[in-house]
Amino acid sequence: MNFNNTDKRYNQFSAFLKNKFGAKVYKITIDAGFSCPNRDGTISKGGCIFCDESGSFSQAHSNILPIKEQVETGANTLSKRFKAEKFMAYFQAYSNTYKPVNELKEIYDAALGHKDIVGISIGTRPDCVDDDKLKLISSYNDRCYTWLEYGLQSSHDKTLKRINRGHDYETFVKTYEKTKEYGINVCVHVILGLWETHDEMMETAQRLAELKVDGVKIHMLCALEGTKLADMYRAGEIDFMSEDDYIQTVCDFLEYLPPETTIHRLAGNGLKRELIAPRWIVKKLDALNKIDREFIRRDSWQGIKYQTKTSL
Repeated sequence: MNFNNTDKRYNQFSAFLKNKFGAKVYKITIDAGFSCPNRDGTISKGGCIFCDESGSFSQAHSNILPIKEQVETGANTLSKRFKAEKFMAYFQAYSNTYKPVNELKEIYDAALGHKDIVGISIGTRPDCVDDDKLKLISSYNDRCYTWLEYGLQSSHDKTLKRINRGHDYETFVKTYEKTKEYGINVCVHVILGLWETHDEMMETAQRLAELKVDGVKIHMLCALEGTKLADMYRAGEIDFMSEDDYIQTVCDFLEYLPPETTIHRLAGNGLKRELIAPRWIVKKLDALNKIDREFIRRDSWQGIKYQTKTSL
């Protein structure tokens, strides 16, 4: 199986974008000063047990800078460092649809003003969108490559409750289906290592396969300073997957996904100075290389089990 004319055995999003736009496309991460209903008390207090004060924002830019300036700074930096020519505006921190529609339009328009922006990717929660917001986001479809990234983490309600997610799987499915009606691409975030059995994690993979999601971003559960998860780890209440277990599980997970589903992430980037455990995730390249080698060892690839998946 050949993906995007590379030697990868999965549909790597970066290679997919390069084929689509004729050049490597770099994401410019943007902090637009959003909050989250699961942190401000609207849904519950404290937020998800794994989320730190940065709201999963891993880059150096700050919402102190205007959005237009964040984009210009990011584009200039990436151009000088990597000779980048094309970019996606990536709204990463917190829930980036958690404002009134008129404010969202100003924010998104500001990010799309740069001449070399070819796409927009908006990270949010499935309970933070409605028809008006989807209509706004879909209005950019003719202008750029448009994505919504939904944090799901697991398809099992018992897990979502344990991590204090604040919504159930049904909420995600309804939002996903509505989003697709508006012609918006959807990337789904999943966390492996949430104290689920192997079969439960594979059930999540198969459910996403049945939905034929456009993209998947896979994370390894980790404890960051200042989170409930860190407190649980220090108290000896939890432990984390080993690197070997994670590599095996990622490959198993990808085997169930359709070959057309783009894979946006398989390992952490190691930028978090607040990381407590597991320490092995800071070696992103090592993990990615091991995933490649495991697929070769198995003589396997993404989607090999897709046609024979069990209906759930």
